[in-house]
Amino acid sequence: MLIIAVGVNHRTAPVEIRERLSFSDHSLETSLARLNSYPAIEGCVILSTCNRTEIYAATRELDEGLNAIWDFLSRKSGVDISEIKNCTYAHTLYDTIRHLFRVAAGLDSMILGETQILGQVRHAYQLACRFGATNRVLNTLFQQAIAVGKRVRTETGIDQNAVSISYAAVELAKQQFKDLSGRSVLVIGAGKMSELTARHLVANGVSGVIVSNRSYQRAVNLAAQFNGRAVKFDQLYHYIEEADIIISCTAASHYVVRHNDVAEAIARRQGRELMIIDIAVPRDIDPAVGQLPGVTLYDIDDLQQVVDHNLAQRKKAAVAAESIIEEELDQFMQWLSMQFVVPTIAALKQRGEEIKQKELRRALNRLGDITEHDRKVVSSLANSIVNQLLHVPVTQLKSYALTPEGHLYMKVLQNLFKLEIPGEQSQAGKKPVQDNLATGR
Repeated sequence: MLIIAVGVNHRTAPVEIRERLSFSDHSLETSLARLNSYPAIEGCVILSTCNRTEIYAATRELDEGLNAIWDFLSRKSGVDISEIKNCTYAHTLYDTIRHLFRVAAGLDSMILGETQILGQVRHAYQLACRFGATNRVLNTLFQQAIAVGKRVRTETGIDQNAVSISYAAVELAKQQFKDLSGRSVLVIGAGKMSELTARHLVANGVSGVIVSNRSYQRAVNLAAQFNGRAVKFDQLYHYIEEADIIISCTAASHYVVRHNDVAEAIARRQGRELMIIDIAVPRDIDPAVGQLPGVTLYDIDDLQQVVDHNLAQRKKAAVAAESIIEEELDQFMQWLSMQFVVPTIAALKQRGEEIKQKELRRALNRLGDITEHDRKVVSSLANSIVNQLLHVPVTQLKSYALTPEGHLYMKVLQNLFKLEIPGEQSQAGKKPVQDNLATGR
């Protein structure tokens, strides 16, 4: 049994192609069934996220399996198969397993070490199981990949350091206040960055959200997402004394928050700390505000320094993660290698047993009336000859099974001895793919 993967991601194809190759959850049952209907495919899992689509499959023939997946993707998307081949990457055998382990560990993501992908891998596997699309090898592979993803994050902490501007702001807030529970935030600006930062803050315990924006309706819409309050833009200074944290990210070409106005609010705060994070370029906050007592001011450069430092930490963790993956990969390959050579070894021994029994009957018939002791001697001789003859090829096949060329030696042995492997003939009974599977072509 061989494992292959074909995929497309943000590095190999533009969004126009990726969106045509994406799969929604509600379409997966039909898509998995269609892919499994190809004679070369014996099990499959489809992983589809905003940045990647990958198909993992079990097959007995590498080329036939890869061609089946490319054909399936072409039919699904309506994109010519030659273009599909140009914009996808293909992994086989050893490389497929390493790739999936790296994906689950967050080492192949746009954001190194991101956590979300592990849940997406688990979800893809669970859906494939629910729809009966997997087999024993894929089940073991994905269970192991999920375990590897967890181990990497536990042992290296690769996902512990923020590498986005919005989350770096949260990290700075947690450093200053230790615990964000019960804290309040004033969000100035209702754009995407403001929304992301507010979302991260609320997820980390901030309970009060006040939003101010030049377009009051946009402020209302954003505040509603967090059960917060919207305030008119010309009234935001009245709420500075309430907030523990201010996040500002507008498109203004001048300072939105001025020194004198903040100074008046600080006088009414009775010594409470105020943290201000200015994400805007040009800056929203007058730098002189950072000189006021009890005020800590960060701008976009300060946040970028945090991101750069944390990215360096993640890269260090990634080195340790690669070592973990290689260790887990070796263990899985030993298991897998034994799985796909066992039927061949069993068939070879069965062939040897059949020949032994045939020739033993012929020899004993020719010998005529001999003692039981002589019969045992002749039988023992036949056993010894067959066992010794098969010992070397069986031992060598087990050894070669642990190398990327193991399947080639296995096929050579099958061909040399004309071995019939149980299960392979069942593939002839699979229905051929219909021309109108997905696109009506």
